[in-house]
Amino acid sequence: MIPQDAPHAAVEHVWGTVVSVQTVGTPQPDAVGAFFAELHEIDRIFSPYRPDSEISRIADGQLTIGAADPLVQEVAARCAAYEGETGGLFSAYWRGCFDPTGLVKGWAIDRAAARHLEPLVDGVTIGAIGVDAGGDVLVFTHPDLDRTWNIGIADPRRPGAVIATVPLRNGAIATSGIAERGAHILDPRTGSAATGVASATVVASTLEIADVWATASVVAGFDAPLPPHGTVLLVAEDGRIRRGISGVEVSVGSPS
Repeated sequence: MIPQDAPHAAVEHVWGTVVSVQTVGTPQPDAVGAFFAELHEIDRIFSPYRPDSEISRIADGQLTIGAADPLVQEVAARCAAYEGETGGLFSAYWRGCFDPTGLVKGWAIDRAAARHLEPLVDGVTIGAIGVDAGGDVLVFTHPDLDRTWNIGIADPRRPGAVIATVPLRNGAIATSGIAERGAHILDPRTGSAATGVASATVVASTLEIADVWATASVVAGFDAPLPPHGTVLLVAEDGRIRRGISGVEVSVGSPS
């Protein structure tokens, strides 16, 4: 019988945010612990707030990307590919030095989940697993389990309210914007703060794709072409709404 239990949650603080794993079925503390351990190891390598991290040493000129951990080289290559794909809307050099923060969280969760969590979803012991990292979500659901994860998207203009709910069985959803932290996202092409988009939410097959394109959508601005990947919901600072799927406009709403 496919497990239908209420999710068992495990929570840890990583990258200055809360990461939780919800398991539908028999708890698997060893696998979940290995998942968190990998995230902490990636934080040790990539954190720009730790002076001994490889990213900090690269920024200080003590280390080159070519001499860094192979994971740093992998991330640098992925960032370069996204910079080309987004036309410069996304870049690891957004603050003048190599800082792949905008990619690392999604990439790391995808990587660690694929190694430690996704294989557990066998439909016998585990029916589904969901990861929430500061509001960005990655879920896996066994095809025989009658379950949908309903992910709420925060309304950037009304704290505590939800502007939409996304039903998701497998895949990821990420939101970026200026509503909560102000204009903290920089346009890598100009160095200026991105404005105009209160929040950009992207639903995609991986959290890496969703996170990168959510950030790129904020930089691009509300009236720019929609991302070519996934489903997107844009909310402008004045309340206008755009929805699209794989770059095709679905609907436009007026401020409420």
